[in-house]
Amino acid sequence: MGPVTFDDAIEQYRRALDEFMKGNPTPAMQLFSHRDDASIANPYGPPVRGWEEVAQVMEHAASLRRDGEVVGIETVAQYATPALGYIVQVERLKAKIGSREEITPYTLRATMVLRPEDGIWKVVHRHADPITTAQPAESVLRQ
Repeated sequence: MGPVTFDDAIEQYRRALDEFMKGNPTPAMQLFSHRDDASIANPYGPPVRGWEEVAQVMEHAASLRRDGEVVGIETVAQYATPALGYIVQVERLKAKIGSREEITPYTLRATMVLRPEDGIWKVVHRHADPITTAQPAESVLRQ
């Protein structure tokens, strides 16, 4: 059985993220909604929608990581109703990224939206990016 409470879902996702950092996307994928409105946005490409595309993005992102782990997670905000919940967190991670052989620490800000599906909380959207410090206004302009 999957996570019954919102807090259970968050805890299970954090454990799944540790596996993700080792290159294994399966636990995180199991906690994600497999419906057509599921979506994901990460630093590797544009946001995608629909389980098939979400699964491809998750598999690709996990394939870029090896020998990693979650170092720590800071919750910025979270809120849940019986029908919908969200969490904003700062994820401190480390892994071998891409072709690098050294384990490199990095930090992501991540927002996840979850909802119960057949009584089990599922991630319906995740957005993660490496912006964790103040940026100049011009940073939104592409060079």
